[in-house]
Amino acid sequence: MTRIAVIGHVEWVLQARSRTPLERGAIVQLYDTFDEPGGGGGVAARSLPALGAETRFFTALGNDAASAAAERVIQREGCELRVARRAGPQNRVTTISDPDGERTILVHGPNMHPTLDDPLDWDELAGFDGVFYTGDDPRTVVAARQAPVLVVTARRLASVVESRVQVDVLAGSANDRAERYGLADLPVRPRLCVWTEGIHGGRYLADDGTEGRWEAEPAPGPVVDAYGAGDVFMAALTLALARGLERDAALKEAARAAAAQLTRRGGGPT
Repeated sequence: MTRIAVIGHVEWVLQARSRTPLERGAIVQLYDTFDEPGGGGGVAARSLPALGAETRFFTALGNDAASAAAERVIQREGCELRVARRAGPQNRVTTISDPDGERTILVHGPNMHPTLDDPLDWDELAGFDGVFYTGDDPRTVVAARQAPVLVVTARRLASVVESRVQVDVLAGSANDRAERYGLADLPVRPRLCVWTEGIHGGRYLADDGTEGRWEAEPAPGPVVDAYGAGDVFMAALTLALARGLERDAALKEAARAAAAQLTRRGGGPT
């Protein structure tokens, strides 16, 4: 079985729906609410066992009931954990999905990330087939580079730049200001730059100058929630490349996994 590690954070998420789009000054009645572990690291780690990967998640958790619940859910879904313990409560998030499934994410405080100072068996990353990185310590980017495949979210661009590591894929949403980037931002150019464009698929630029696009895959059912689709795309891309798929086939596989996530409520794999 292909072995994938995820490095990143967990948020304790209150998922909610709104019957109307959010408007400034409005009073919004929420419904269909529930709590679950999410965040870029949490969603990616939860998705990978269901995609057929042996998964280990390097993360940090607090000391409250939400932290314990997040740990139970992630382990129950088949993910092995390496946890850095932190004092204080787990970071909270409220996510509101509008009638079209688009989400607005409200973050309550800073994320917790593992660092190289945490005793989490970082050297074992060399034994994994791939790593998906959404952490926040440049030294852990260096540790992750021990794996044959390293995919990083552009949301952690600062860590990648400071690490001076050449990553295999730097992936970000062209529609998200926090994930936009250009070649001028990259002192060490990734082997593949990827920009996702939602229903329009996305585009890529390889370090040899090759450019291309991929098409979005049709959702296998009604679209109910956009939460986590981008994280699942990157996790599935990591897995596909680690399995040896060539670039275009791997992007297609990732797009298919993201489309399936759109039919699920929240960030879980089912």
